[in-house]
Amino acid sequence: MRARWNFEARTGRERRQTGIDVPNKSKTVLRDTSKTARPRAAVETAAPRRSAAVERKTRETSVSIDLALDGSGRGEARTGVPFLDHMLESFARHGFFDLTIKAAGDLHIDDHHTVEDVGIVLGRAFREALGDRSGIKRFGEASVPLDEAVCTAIVDISGRSYLGYNVQISQERVGNFQTELVHDFMKAMTDEVGMNLHLNLVSGRNPHHIIEATFKALARAMDHATQPEPRLKGVLSTKGTLT
Repeated sequence: MRARWNFEARTGRERRQTGIDVPNKSKTVLRDTSKTARPRAAVETAAPRRSAAVERKTRETSVSIDLALDGSGRGEARTGVPFLDHMLESFARHGFFDLTIKAAGDLHIDDHHTVEDVGIVLGRAFREALGDRSGIKRFGEASVPLDEAVCTAIVDISGRSYLGYNVQISQERVGNFQTELVHDFMKAMTDEVGMNLHLNLVSGRNPHHIIEATFKALARAMDHATQPEPRLKGVLSTKGTLT
């Protein structure tokens, strides 16, 4: 109060001496934004959404996917390719992902466009659900048997795309499904997630068993790699980014 009185007294003398009005700066008001400003800590510790809904439409296919990473393994796939539906629902179940997939494609030509495009959209759903990949374990590995077939999947959600596909299947088809389309699906998904994926067939004879063991191994590895690491702050990288 004393400082304000001195200032007003001084400016009053200046007005009397010079005849010029001196603005009374003491009337300047500083707005207190402490109540409206968003706390910085809340921004820095905000948890990622860990779910995504993605749609993609082209002249060949229409695909929509809803994905929740922290699910209970509920899967529903309606792609028009029954064997692919079976594999995707198995993937959801063994990865504990909640996953809904709907697709319509030019199956009158063949299954290729639909299978590949489902891989693209599933990869994008994982990428969106993971956000900047803060706090996740990043690496995952699993070996899964199915009778005589054993497949290993190794995952690094690194932001870099690489597929090592060593799953040799001598049979051309499982029912009406072309076995080589598994490679196309895995390549599409890997590229869109932005991850390293190595799939290695240890043993196997029956193509159904081989492919199903491959999808289950991928599910288990992805489940581990996408899980939160409670000891981690930020991303698991010395570079400071995984995108």
